[in-house]
Amino acid sequence: MRALVLERKGELSLRDIDLLTELGPDDVRIKMHTVGICGSDVHYYVHGEAGPCVVREPMVLGHEASGTILEVGTNVVGLAVGDRVCMEPGVPDFKSKASKLGKYNVDPKVTFWATPPVHGCLTDSVVHPAAFTFRIPDNVSFGEAAMVEPFAVGMQAAVKARITPGDIAVVLGAGTIGIMIALAALAGGCSKVLITDVHQPKLDIAGQYDGIVPLNVSKDDVKAHVLAHTDGWGANVVFEASGASKAIASLVDLCGPGGTIVLVGVPVHAHSLDIAGAINKELEVRTVFRYANVFDRALNLIASGKVNLKPLITHTFSFDDSIIAFERAAKGLPNDVKLQIAL
Repeated sequence: MRALVLERKGELSLRDIDLLTELGPDDVRIKMHTVGICGSDVHYYVHGEAGPCVVREPMVLGHEASGTILEVGTNVVGLAVGDRVCMEPGVPDFKSKASKLGKYNVDPKVTFWATPPVHGCLTDSVVHPAAFTFRIPDNVSFGEAAMVEPFAVGMQAAVKARITPGDIAVVLGAGTIGIMIALAALAGGCSKVLITDVHQPKLDIAGQYDGIVPLNVSKDDVKAHVLAHTDGWGANVVFEASGASKAIASLVDLCGPGGTIVLVGVPVHAHSLDIAGAINKELEVRTVFRYANVFDRALNLIASGKVNLKPLITHTFSFDDSIIAFERAAKGLPNDVKLQIAL
């Protein structure tokens, strides 16, 4: 099948590749329609690795996807040929301890699209478990459905934060995931979310949403603004979505006593957290790795109209222009939030 293949660090090609496409009884075959470019895809392209995951042989990229069912396995119920669907890209061992605990995202045996050595979905069609395939409501476009995957990360962060209605939150980092977290936090009950970044164009995009207050760390005194919005108490929840050392160092300072810190952004280097300060405030520190048991709820929120992701889709490229799309994504332009490829 034709696919966008990362041959090695810095080298992409659009070519035919042999992929395992056998349909099992619990699987569906899907004609791909829209695939988003994730930061991890770009990281593999630019650096050839992401943390412990290293590209050692050609790999198809892409994991944020939507499409149409072409074929269903003999055991599949609830899905049919012609259904528009989006897919949760991480598939665990259903018998693992992590799966039994409901934390299948941390299953050591999980296979996740476009995570070496697993191929991604930027190809003509894929075979995927029906259990991780979700029908798209009629009022949700293929482009929006391909955004469910990154929004699920925001949903996982909001769930881990255990938001109480009326909470005031801070999100450090206004990239795609940062904005997703802010929207999920609002949907989860936050009355207001302050979001920070150094890139004003991204802050301007985030600031279009009611309830989100953008702050430019190069101009604004973030702590002063947080205290002003919280009557001097500090935020109930602080989400770290940048991985930046200065942002991590400010977490305890921005969080109010008894509050919660949620770590989402993955730092490139080791950083220190003010543990003594966190203890003095009796803060809770939680972490997020992808998501579990939120994909369908993320889709439901989009379909309900309570979360509008359309303004975050910056541009959609044709499959033939996939390499051009990745070259642009690698530039990290401040005005870009989500670039997608239509097959």
